Amino acid sequence: MDRKGNVIVIRRKTVIAGGHHGGAWKVAYADFVTAMMAFFLLMWLLSTTDEQTRLGLADYFSPTIPIHDSRGGGDGPFDGDSMFSQDVLARDETGQKGDPEKLTEAGAADAVDQASDQSLYDIEKALLGGSGDAMEADPLLEHIRTRVTDEGLIIEVFDIEGSPLFAADGTTANPIFGRLVAMIGRVLSRTTNPVAVSGHLATGDPDPWTISTARAQLSRQLLETSGVADARINRVTGKADRAPVIDDPAAPRNRRVEITLLRRFPKQE
Repeated sequence: MDRKGNVIVIRRKTVIAGGHHGGAWKVAYADFVTAMMAFFLLMWLLSTTDEQTRLGLADYFSPTIPIHDSRGGGDGPFDGDSMFSQDVLARDETGQKGDPEKLTEAGAADAVDQASDQSLYDIEKALLGGSGDAMEADPLLEHIRTRVTDEGLIIEVFDIEGSPLFAADGTTANPIFGRLVAMIGRVLSRTTNPVAVSGHLATGDPDPWTISTARAQLSRQLLETSGVADARINRVTGKADRAPVIDDPAAPRNRRVEITLLRRFPKQE
């Protein structure tokens, strides 16, 4: 067969990258995926953090306690440490461990000096230090617990087994109690918020109303000696054994003095 008359046509397709719509959709899709990852990461963080952590973050961006800045400087109110410091050890200015009483006082005063406007959690950090285990590093801090409530920062100073804060008569303070309240007073003296003091006893203690009130009054005197102005004392109360903090109302843990740094709420006009 004669094929000389056949015409062979070769079609070559020209490929244009992206076609008529280009590659912009890829950028948009990448942005969308990144945004969704960030959203789900945020939701996961919110679901895994506790209420105290969320309140601490909110309080950091909306501070409630003004603190007098005596020297300025510093790299922010937290100085690279966590804002939460329940049961933590005291450190000095260099972050090294040392004498417990000196570190507790010097570290607390230093932390308060770092910024002119700090939150309740910064005061909590100033009292207890930056990191570590307080019970192992400083037996003095075994007697202190703190918690932030709607009322303010509550600092509990309490008995532990084998280490009571008061003598057998119930109203004579042992030296450790004086050291603890003096340290707390020096830290709170750098703030301006009002302070409340209350005394508590355990079930079965004799004359609980009189003794709890006497302990609260003694605590007030020690705070004023340490620099807390009398005008800042909002109330001093004795609550006997009516407000235990643990299930066993007769436990030594219920014998405590609570020093509360009250929140300052705006006045209603």
